[in-house]
Amino acid sequence: MATASSARVTLFEDIFEITALNPEGKKFERVNRLSATGTTFECDLLLDYNCQIYSLLEGEKMTLVLASTLNLDGSPDDHTSYNPATTYQNELTLADNYEYVMHGRVFDISYKKDGVVVIAISFGGLLCRLTGDQRHVSSILPDMRLYILVKKD
Repeated sequence: MATASSARVTLFEDIFEITALNPEGKKFERVNRLSATGTTFECDLLLDYNCQIYSLLEGEKMTLVLASTLNLDGSPDDHTSYNPATTYQNELTLADNYEYVMHGRVFDISYKKDGVVVIAISFGGLLCRLTGDQRHVSSILPDMRLYILVKKD
């Protein structure tokens, strides 16, 4: 789970088991859509990712984090540009602990019955849908800009 220094920037974190790749068929050559279930909070996840630069397989487990900033001290990002050489001046960031990182924006939050919430996020056209108990995702707000960070377990 989150380390002491990264806990302040983490909006959501869980380990997911990938239950299916491209459950509705492969639509794009460079993109896979995975379906996964959280092992701790039992959230459902649909996530598009670039399969040419990152490989995931059905049955694998991965840690997924949603974070408001990559700065370990919790200071906010400007969310307008990313240049690791100048932005972070060789300082470690949250991204250094993960294998695949994307930046995006929450574009829809739907509240269902029994405290279930569905959060839709776009990462430059790669989509994410996280469905789970509102208690576990209450830090994620409409129109929020955030990072998704993934690593295999």
